[in-house]
Amino acid sequence: MSEKLQKVLARAGHGSRREIETMISAGRVSVDGKIATLGDRVEVDKSMKIRIDGHIVAITESATEVCRVLAYYKPEGELCTRNDPEGRPTVFDRLPRLRGARWVAVGRLDVNTCGLLLFTTDGELANRLMHPSREVEREYAVRVFGQVDDDKIRQLSRGVQLEDGPAAFKTIKFAGGEGINQWYNVTLTEGRNREVRRLWEAVGVQVSRLIRVRYGDIPLPKGLPRGGWTELELPPINYLRELVDLPAETVTKVAVEKDRRRTKANQIRRAVKRHSNVSSGSRRTNSNSKRG
Repeated sequence: MSEKLQKVLARAGHGSRREIETMISAGRVSVDGKIATLGDRVEVDKSMKIRIDGHIVAITESATEVCRVLAYYKPEGELCTRNDPEGRPTVFDRLPRLRGARWVAVGRLDVNTCGLLLFTTDGELANRLMHPSREVEREYAVRVFGQVDDDKIRQLSRGVQLEDGPAAFKTIKFAGGEGINQWYNVTLTEGRNREVRRLWEAVGVQVSRLIRVRYGDIPLPKGLPRGGWTELELPPINYLRELVDLPAETVTKVAVEKDRRRTKANQIRRAVKRHSNVSSGSRRTNSNSKRG
């Protein structure tokens, strides 16, 4: 079955349909060596070579691929890139392997920021969730260093001028702390580079810790360890899809993945328990030998 070229590329995470249509119009996309035009349809198979700016791009073969979403707890020190020339750890290193699809990150977090990062196999969903026009809310827990008074809070709420344009927090709530080390919860509806840090710096306050705790209505899962992931069930996936005007899904692979992870976790716990029992047994034997 043939599909529009921009739909195939959007699903694979190479941009929104509108962005890809612009690329096609500019002559930047080719299919099997021929420059593509708007309206082209393709039948995806392994032998097909689709290029953007001369570079072969990965595509999703199946039009019926199930939409999957992961919630990942990004630790500080990981980069939001697929490959780093210096060999530093990336957010993709720990994710489960896929066949015929790939994980697309929903937005980015800088190397010194930790917290919730969503991944999906649906590139169109990822691009819509990131687009500023959708105004999907992001919430961050921020520890700041410096004097924060009512005037600075008003500035951050009304808007300050950054080098790439005006910006403001949608909400700011004091969350605790003493002296010049205080915690705040702030929300934004866009994801510009280092925006949270730059907003605070614009009023003379430094950010010493930054954690994303929510994306839309999806919170950072309780109990999820840093570097850990969990796959979302169908209701939260469809919440995200409906949030950006995509049709709801009717099937999910979450049960298989959760069972696999639970089994692995149980194996680890059993191994630790066996090691503990063996160690305690050895200690008792040694103790008895000494008494004898």
